[in-house]
Amino acid sequence: MCGRFSLGATIRVAQAFDVPGWPDMPPRYNIAPGQDIPAVIQNRETARREVRALRWGLVPFWAKDASTGNRPINARAETLATKPAFRKSFRERRCLVPADGFYEWERHGRGKQPWLIRMRDARPFAFAGLWDRWQPAEGAPVETVTIVTTAPNALVSRIHDRMPAIMPSAEYGLWLDPAVQDVERLQALLRPYPEDEMLAYPVGTQVNNPANDSPDVIAPLNPDRTLLFSTESGGTN
Repeated sequence: MCGRFSLGATIRVAQAFDVPGWPDMPPRYNIAPGQDIPAVIQNRETARREVRALRWGLVPFWAKDASTGNRPINARAETLATKPAFRKSFRERRCLVPADGFYEWERHGRGKQPWLIRMRDARPFAFAGLWDRWQPAEGAPVETVTIVTTAPNALVSRIHDRMPAIMPSAEYGLWLDPAVQDVERLQALLRPYPEDEMLAYPVGTQVNNPANDSPDVIAPLNPDRTLLFSTESGGTN
């Protein structure tokens, strides 16, 4: 699953996603479910990309109440086309969730060790996301988002049995285009991201508390334990 992530410098994010008027946002080191997060969508009428603040935890348009029940923060890639909570958004309301790192927890005896996973060059990237709009009887609509997960690559599998579906930048346009509704074509985009472009290192338990949102959260606990995928050995080291 993906339950926490980070998002850094605004200027690098704006350049990566080609969205005019990207709002100036402070770096965030410990983004958690229930919070508003920036997401990139394609406006159906203008065909232009926009950034919106969406609440993390999907509320389907057909839900009776936005404040109760299951609000999934993740959606398994394998069942997007069949699960009632996701299938309409999968066809019509896909988005990109910008990030520059995400956390997974490795089981250690009775405890868990958090790891930060990011690109080797520290560039921002995008999770595949689904969004929806829930309209109450009175008041403004509630817009929410879930992050798609897939099988882990060789690097992440050392830590966890799932990882977020990271969208290749060349496929941003296809994923965002609401006119594209070919399930098989879309499903093919949700594969594990290449492990040789990523690294992972253990961080402290400060990340366990969403109130902790400082650079200390992403600091390596032990730089000697950084995981990299070696093309020569065909494994991680």
